[in-house]
Amino acid sequence: MTDVTGVTGIPEFKRFFRSAGRVDVDKDDLRRFRAFVDQKIDDIAIAGRNSASWNDRDIIAPQDLPITKGLQERMREFDKLDEADEIRQLLRGAVRRPPADVTFSEETEDMLPEVFGGISIALARSFRIVDPHVTNPSTEHWERGFDLFRMLL
Repeated sequence: MTDVTGVTGIPEFKRFFRSAGRVDVDKDDLRRFRAFVDQKIDDIAIAGRNSASWNDRDIIAPQDLPITKGLQERMREFDKLDEADEIRQLLRGAVRRPPADVTFSEETEDMLPEVFGGISIALARSFRIVDPHVTNPSTEHWERGFDLFRMLL
């Protein structure tokens, strides 16, 4: 599956957002979410490429990725979610490939669904920080959440 908004991905991601952030999302939200997380994966890939290059390597190893303590904790929380296996299955082969000038090691490739999951958990939970009473995030909620992430990732 190459698009999380495809029929098979919508129910799983809706459950994921309910479980991770206690919010309900729709198909348009999932398109917006996917585009944003793909961009963050690209940003992490470029930072990893730069780190690998500074260490005279062409291949990005897991330690080259700029994974913060907070993101590591969200990745561990993702791993514990009941929906994690379903989401991993959807992401295998669907996580955005890095820009053309970026090459991941096999270990790094295997780690991408976890990074995606960690970013996704943090984003789902950010809605309650932006608005503690939100149940259906609006465009404004999404933009505020994205702005928070753009400042940090």
